[in-house]
Amino acid sequence: MKLKKYAAIDIGTNAIRLLIANVVENGNGKVKIKKNTLVRVPVRLGEDVFDKGRISDEKIEKLIKTMKAFKLLMEVFEVEDYLAVATSAMREAKNGREVIRKIEKETGIRIEIIDGAREAEFIAYTDLEDLIDPGRNYLYVDVGGGSTEFSVFEKGKKRASKSFKLGTVRSLKDKIPEGEWERARKWVETQTRDLDKVYLIGSGGNINKLYKMSGKAPGAPLSKVHLKALYKMLKSMSYKQRIKELGLNPDRADVIIPASKIYLRAMRWSGGDKIYVPSIGLADGIIKYLHDQHHSKDGKASKR
Repeated sequence: MKLKKYAAIDIGTNAIRLLIANVVENGNGKVKIKKNTLVRVPVRLGEDVFDKGRISDEKIEKLIKTMKAFKLLMEVFEVEDYLAVATSAMREAKNGREVIRKIEKETGIRIEIIDGAREAEFIAYTDLEDLIDPGRNYLYVDVGGGSTEFSVFEKGKKRASKSFKLGTVRSLKDKIPEGEWERARKWVETQTRDLDKVYLIGSGGNINKLYKMSGKAPGAPLSKVHLKALYKMLKSMSYKQRIKELGLNPDRADVIIPASKIYLRAMRWSGGDKIYVPSIGLADGIIKYLHDQHHSKDGKASKR
């Protein structure tokens, strides 16, 4: 048995996450990934980017402090390798490249700004084979603060994936590009039109929270009817009520409503009436990617 430790840093639009995971190789070709530590810091970059087009000095300072803390945690946990990526907000910020250069200079952490297609690839890199019934069709929906990634799987095989600017923070700021909802609708309908029955797989902090609120047993799907009821309940409450009565974090209590709307529309567009909610996302895909890079066919470890 071999044990490896890898880390994924996801610099998102609504928050920054560090996932440290143990990867266990059993010697029979089987690999098990177990989450060790997950740290989430609510630095909402989208507030700056969608309003002013730039990341403010205040947010840059918070980013640097967060990366310094993450670096120390990775050292303490003796992480073998890491990959840090920045998504929608950073790639749209006019000073995004300048910010990541400053972070590397101050902390030594290198950050890759990835586009929507690359983000969708990482998300689909998760162990979906453990979740997907090879006899079924699925629409995988990952809702973030700046964008939503869709992937369609037909009988266990990925058919297509696409990223759209339909993020939750973007929605709150009323910065969704004109026509983007329609473009997403047409894409999903086109990709699922000839599929018999479509089930959804949802990832992201908001759908995880909605799933917990539903009281469903682990592994059981959340129905469209139940999700719609949760959405209506949340909309009927004020922001303060959602924090006080439901115990939602302040940076979750506002974005959970536009997130619910995106998942419900995805269900309508695809004709799906059930959504499965495994606890996976971009960071999980990065961990799997790192492991595969270190165990490629030539047996050489990746150089970072």
